[in-house]
Amino acid sequence: MPGKQHEVTFRFLAQPTDVNFGGKVHGGMAMKWIDQAGYACAVAWSGAYCVTVSVSGIQFVAPILIGDLVTVRARLIHTGRSSMHLAVDVLASDLRKDEQRLATSCVMVFVALDSPDGKPTPVPHWEPRDDGERRLQEQAKRLLEASKDMEQLVCLQPTAQD
Repeated sequence: MPGKQHEVTFRFLAQPTDVNFGGKVHGGMAMKWIDQAGYACAVAWSGAYCVTVSVSGIQFVAPILIGDLVTVRARLIHTGRSSMHLAVDVLASDLRKDEQRLATSCVMVFVALDSPDGKPTPVPHWEPRDDGERRLQEQAKRLLEASKDMEQLVCLQPTAQD
């Protein structure tokens, strides 16, 4: 039911197939989990097929180890006409010690489409419910403006062929 579920949480154990040669979960795997949770949250909110538009400010704060309980939480922090901005956190827990740590975080933008090869379609409007959500929404708006500024700068740069 569109416009109702604004948060999604995935939980699973980090497996040996998820790690790099150093024995820690590699960044690409964490990014895959982030994209999956973000997609689920965007679809749950919009009720439509969604595509990833951007991932901003991704930070790898602490390692995830084999056997850690991984929690990936995606939550809506801003909506546009067809876009949804999500804060995504990846937490890792050593179940033997009952300690949880932030491993990775970022902000993602998804756009809802009217079909997999279609055009952007409107999403339900979201309003923050408390001061914490209002601060996250303001940060999402600042990131949107910074992204627009960066896009203009990149488009103005000459290419190697110019």
